[in-house]
Amino acid sequence: MGKNGRLEGKVAVITGASSGIGEATAIMFAKEGAKVVLGARRIEKLEKLADLIKKDSGEVTVKATDVSVEQDVKELIETAVQTYSQVDILVNNAGIAGGLSALEDQDVDEWITVYQTNVLGMIYAIKHVAKHMKERRTGSIINVSSVAGIRSGAGGNAYSASKGAVNNLTMTTACDLGEFNVRVNAVCPGLIETEMTKPVFDYAREKGKESKLGSRCELRRYGTPDEIAAPILFLASDEASYITGQLLPVDGGNTASLNLPGMKV
Repeated sequence: MGKNGRLEGKVAVITGASSGIGEATAIMFAKEGAKVVLGARRIEKLEKLADLIKKDSGEVTVKATDVSVEQDVKELIETAVQTYSQVDILVNNAGIAGGLSALEDQDVDEWITVYQTNVLGMIYAIKHVAKHMKERRTGSIINVSSVAGIRSGAGGNAYSASKGAVNNLTMTTACDLGEFNVRVNAVCPGLIETEMTKPVFDYAREKGKESKLGSRCELRRYGTPDEIAAPILFLASDEASYITGQLLPVDGGNTASLNLPGMKV
């Protein structure tokens, strides 16, 4: 894994790193010279990813982490500090989709579960990394949100509302931490093929409608995890040193156009 050096000397904590966008980000960060600390519930998948990174001379530490449990998140951040003495980058990527049933058919427990992971998980991570970053007067936090937090039609009610909360959290924490040279931004992916979106892709393929996946985006296609990892890398790097409090849609132009009711895939 030849290092290009954009993150040389930096330590990055990435949640939800066992698959999809988190996995792609971990690999890309390691290629760019970062020491990566990876958290996810499935430790066996993290260990396989760690082996891959180590084979290419990357530095990596993994820890089983359920972001809906504050103590788990605290211990993940502590592991990074104890192992590498610093945390320069936090990528809040862990998230769940929730159901697609109508609001009146949803149990409140579904909303609680989605919010515990998608919102509280990010709050816990920012809470426990902020003091460390403020003391060092440097840091970049990237929250992985969704176009579902910007406009309707890209997810269920609970998921979309949780991502709207993430977007606002991004802006408020950017304002709180800016004076300490800690930047907070969010990427808002459109339709990306990941483990979380697998049911959508499986359904489309079973029905012979794969060609419609992403068809309402201006680029007329869906995206890949690497295409989200790349802007996360940019926001984490010093190249984005004057960018904070921003929500960056990475969606093939989806949010740039007026999608008519019922036209989303």
